Amino acid sequence: MQEATSKPCASDAPNNFFVTPDRLCLGLFVSLDVPWFAHDFTLNSFKIRNDDQLHGLRALKLARYRIDPQRSDAQALAACLPTGLSRAVEPRPAEAPASAPAQQSPAQLAKRERVRALAQRREQLANVERAFSKAGAVMKSLNRNLLSMPKETLEEMGALVGQMTDAFLENPDATLHVMGERAGGEDVYYHSLNVTILAMMLAQEMGLDVAAARDLGIGAMLHDVGLMDIPDRVLRKSPEDYNQAERNLRQQHVDYGVTMAQKLGIACGALAVVAQHHELADGSGYPKGLKADAMTPAARLVSLVNFYDNLCNPVDLKKAMTPHQALSFMFAQRRSKFDVKALQLLVRSLGVYPPGSIVHLSNDALALVTSVNPRKPLRPWVMVYDPNVPLAEAIMLDLEQEPDINITKAISPVMLPAPAAAYLNPRKHVTYFFDGTQTEPGSKPGGWA
Repeated sequence: MQEATSKPCASDAPNNFFVTPDRLCLGLFVSLDVPWFAHDFTLNSFKIRNDDQLHGLRALKLARYRIDPQRSDAQALAACLPTGLSRAVEPRPAEAPASAPAQQSPAQLAKRERVRALAQRREQLANVERAFSKAGAVMKSLNRNLLSMPKETLEEMGALVGQMTDAFLENPDATLHVMGERAGGEDVYYHSLNVTILAMMLAQEMGLDVAAARDLGIGAMLHDVGLMDIPDRVLRKSPEDYNQAERNLRQQHVDYGVTMAQKLGIACGALAVVAQHHELADGSGYPKGLKADAMTPAARLVSLVNFYDNLCNPVDLKKAMTPHQALSFMFAQRRSKFDVKALQLLVRSLGVYPPGSIVHLSNDALALVTSVNPRKPLRPWVMVYDPNVPLAEAIMLDLEQEPDINITKAISPVMLPAPAAAYLNPRKHVTYFFDGTQTEPGSKPGGWA
């Protein structure tokens, strides 16, 4: 018997090995063949780490328990052999309690409350998805009508930014979520929407007033408007592969954007964002090589999040960084290029593990970070990969409420086995949106949902 491995990708699904209740012991990795709501454990699959878990498993009174030898401790497997471990040709059908007890235990009541909370969480996520789809459609309309109906388009853009401003400025607990592949409009609109959302969140944290925040939002939505005048053959090419002439042409989109924005008559604060969104705090940006003190506060924010989103969503997706990798790279190797306070706020707002990150948990499970926890960046919401739980009912954990489960590391999506990748569905494009729902009793929801 080989020793157990701690690699997150080991064993895509539990093997068909079983032990009897008396052979259960600490160190075995078990997978319960009962519905998730029929037991008191956080997950259906986990390693037995303490006596409470051992007693809880035996209290289920199953005839046998499925174990995964690859993820069990070698010493625990030795304790099961030779008579305690058997191999089944086919897995046994799910065993559910015959009838619910007349009086539920505190643990059962807590589990029912958890199920109710998860159902509410899924409903909130569905609302956020719908809101994102609406925003994507509006962004597409704005781009299509910007030149033909500038006055009406700017009014619609202002209304959109106004709603976002209200959500962030009036609700400091607004939370970012990563959006699924089905959400939103076409890829071309993701970047402007991402930059606007992230910049608006930072604007709230930086203390910008409502007027400045609205200018920032409109500037962020229009920051790449000059790309309309750049040939597709250049836009579709990875910037790393540009020759000097193509690089110069691409950089001219800033000047083209300023000219177009001036014709549209946008406010000076928004115009500065368009003009300065590629400037960097150390003076290494373009087109004028401005340093931080010569940039507006709004432009410094947009420059930061524009750089971040381009790392996550480059033209060549093979070169994309995960959100965790992008933040780590910017903080460790490019810190001098950005407003220090804004970069620190970005890390704090997105969390150490931003939405969209694939993580390995301390219980050896794989998970997708779905939303940030502004109060505790190390304890976000995650969706757990468990082959025994249907995707439609995927387990979602608020790690703030799970003190025994921690994130051990972020991992690259390419390390995922095929079943886990299909289940967690790490996105080719990382796109964010927010839930503006207030949590205080009697409060009114914000946002666009």
